[in-house]
Amino acid sequence: MRLIRRPEWSLPESAATSESAYLNRRALLAAMGFGAVSAIAPRARAATSYEGAPVNPDFREAGRPVTPESLTGQYNNFYEFGSHKQIAAAAQSLKTDGWTITIDGLVETEMTVSTDDLVKLGLEERVYRHRCVEAWSMVAPWIGVPLEKVVKMAAPLSGAKYVRFETFLDPQTARGQRQSWYPWPYVDAITIAEATNPLPMLVMGAYGKVLANQFGAPARLHLPWKYGFKSVKSITRISFVEERPVGFWEELQYSEYGFWANVNPEVSHPRWSQADERDLESGERIPTQIFNGYGATVASLYENDPEAQAAGDRLWR
Repeated sequence: MRLIRRPEWSLPESAATSESAYLNRRALLAAMGFGAVSAIAPRARAATSYEGAPVNPDFREAGRPVTPESLTGQYNNFYEFGSHKQIAAAAQSLKTDGWTITIDGLVETEMTVSTDDLVKLGLEERVYRHRCVEAWSMVAPWIGVPLEKVVKMAAPLSGAKYVRFETFLDPQTARGQRQSWYPWPYVDAITIAEATNPLPMLVMGAYGKVLANQFGAPARLHLPWKYGFKSVKSITRISFVEERPVGFWEELQYSEYGFWANVNPEVSHPRWSQADERDLESGERIPTQIFNGYGATVASLYENDPEAQAAGDRLWR
């Protein structure tokens, strides 16, 4: 069994009062026959609730209160639907019924899987911090499967060094994709070592429910120690490759959005400091933590990686 060290910011369970209130409210709603109410309801799918997903005890809290869904559901980066934050209504046009994800590249057998297939790998809930490169942050109760289980299912060949994620391409539905100056579809990648670390999740739900469209339904990546632009939304393809892919934002402006994108308060964005961040709920400026506070679990990934070491400061960008 792999030992997961508690994050540096971890609080005793008794101190996580805000989350307890959240969980108690969720249980009460479930007992009454209702799920938590979304500001924008997701489109109908095979399942509408993930209330039964067990909470991973190693990620029961995140050192800060869970950010209310009324905020997180209305403040979203999703450039496929617009370059502003208020894209929730527009995102509801995305049709997610019957969605499939192709798994290909350097794998034993290429396959196409549904979200139902992924659910069978074992859903769990994890309360994770989320840090945007724009220097704002939130906390969300994500529901999904550990990415390492997806990698194991894919059975990558020895030559696979990176995992590349690609989102949908549908300019008719997503008007942002009609902007030809962007390199659609959205792609990004991580190393195999990062993908098989305990932290990454393939997220299919949040706040006890199937993932709402504005969060990246029906399946998105979440990498809590990296800036949010690395966490690809509405994934349609997962490819195992030998050469390092170039991500969407990296292709547009490498000096601002590099491959590694690990949260580091000591390395500023070219246009603003990363030393602190704005909490989405309170508006308070709080100090940024190295690896977003998850260094105990991920720092070793970079200590022994020659490519990461050669990157120098770029490791954090």
